[in-house]
Amino acid sequence: MHLAQVNVSRLVAPTSSPQLAGFVEASGPVERAGAAAPGFVWRTHVTVPPGMRTHPFAFDLAGSAGLVVNLSVWESLESLAEFVHSGLHLEALRQRRSWFARHPEPASVLWWVPAGHRPRMPEAAQRLQHLRAHGPTEHAFPPRQAFPEPSGPR
Repeated sequence: MHLAQVNVSRLVAPTSSPQLAGFVEASGPVERAGAAAPGFVWRTHVTVPPGMRTHPFAFDLAGSAGLVVNLSVWESLESLAEFVHSGLHLEALRQRRSWFARHPEPASVLWWVPAGHRPRMPEAAQRLQHLRAHGPTEHAFPPRQAFPEPSGPR
């Protein structure tokens, strides 16, 4: 089994704005560091502009200048946590309040997937909505309340 994760960040300004210049500049190096991190398997991301009503994460657009959605797969919870809380990613996390608005609901969700599975945005959106509606479960859980890797096939 591998660990899938998605996080949704609500932009405080368009990515073309001077306010987000540091975010745009940091994005490439952080993405490369993630791809080289031990335990990294796969990643995709998208920027969702305001007004896009057909995207799976459109439910989170209200009141934002757009969204940045990162969806990735990792070999383990430990490998994901090590990347998130170290190096370039940690440096970017420390600046997130100048780039992203606080989210009133959970903005990240984790779930276990079979090795080789590459989740898509609709699946990730469903997992986040499930967490928000039902709280942490084996189906969808927040990073700080992780469920152990299941022992049997899913």
